[in-house]
Amino acid sequence: MIDKLAKIADKFEEITALLSQPEIINDSKKLQNLSKEQAKILPIYDLYQVLNQKSIELSENSQMASDSEEDPEMRELAKAEAISLTKEIEKLNQDAQILLLPKDPDDDKNTILEIRAGTGGDEAGLFVADLFRMYQKFAELNKWKFDVMNSSATGIGGFKEIVASIEGKHVFSRLKFEMGTHRVQRVPATETQGRVHTSAVTVAVLPESEDIDIEINTTDLKIDTYRSQGAGGQHVNTTDSAIRITHVPTGVVVTCQEERSQIKNRAKAMKHLKAKLYEIQIEAAQSEEAEMRKKMVGSGDRSERIRTYNYPQGLVTDHRIGLKLYKLDSIINGGDLDCVIDPLTTHQEAELLKNQSFA
Repeated sequence: MIDKLAKIADKFEEITALLSQPEIINDSKKLQNLSKEQAKILPIYDLYQVLNQKSIELSENSQMASDSEEDPEMRELAKAEAISLTKEIEKLNQDAQILLLPKDPDDDKNTILEIRAGTGGDEAGLFVADLFRMYQKFAELNKWKFDVMNSSATGIGGFKEIVASIEGKHVFSRLKFEMGTHRVQRVPATETQGRVHTSAVTVAVLPESEDIDIEINTTDLKIDTYRSQGAGGQHVNTTDSAIRITHVPTGVVVTCQEERSQIKNRAKAMKHLKAKLYEIQIEAAQSEEAEMRKKMVGSGDRSERIRTYNYPQGLVTDHRIGLKLYKLDSIINGGDLDCVIDPLTTHQEAELLKNQSFA
């Protein structure tokens, strides 16, 4: 493993040298690509430097501890220091293994978040609104940009569906395990006998496609305009600003009506369409990887129940790893999703480590 780390460290220093060359500085595209690559391997480079230094210190202390001519008190101190350094190096090696795991190429991408009501009628629609606010709060805590792209309100404070764009650092890597069916168990406000009802909501998290990922032939698109529905004041039903785009070859349909401008709605709808087509492309090309992911933490398929929010017990259960957290209020209302996402990420890393060679 140390050889792998050394090669990456050499690569980092090579890139650093290139970034100081005038021909690279004057080429914005090369500069951007090299800067991205440098930033990606910086954590490995930093860890390698620390690991190297600790290894040198361990060697020095081990020699001192075994030197019969050394002062006995210094030898004991060196022994204690060597034990401490050995533990530190073991931890650094574990961290290095995780850093060297193959990365999901979509991890650093922005995302399109889709939340839709499933079984449960009005109560499911209300839970769509609850999850929407949860993810909005989580985005706020992470300083991500959260922008509603399309929504269909139920009229009682809920949504049939709502779609948002989320932009920021490591968005997809943090949200990708949210894909699937989220089940809620609670007493609806309209329930007069206090009975607990079970409803379901589906969540999809799509990596946002960049222009280099997928090309769309404009002749394959059917674009319709219509008047916005729902909230919007005087603007509603006065102009045909809402956009519906159908990708004829695949039958994928996206809509956007959140903006007053038809041009802005069209731009948002195209971004959503690209994300959905990119998802189809990735699923077709990486079926084996999808199967591996399914074994690790579930496929994220929207037909699969991944989590239950039990209001009477204040309990959130993630069924993929058997995680139980009595923190429902802080998760739903506070956006405290790290306590759910971190164990899922750790579980995936552990499963990957089982099949990874670091020789």
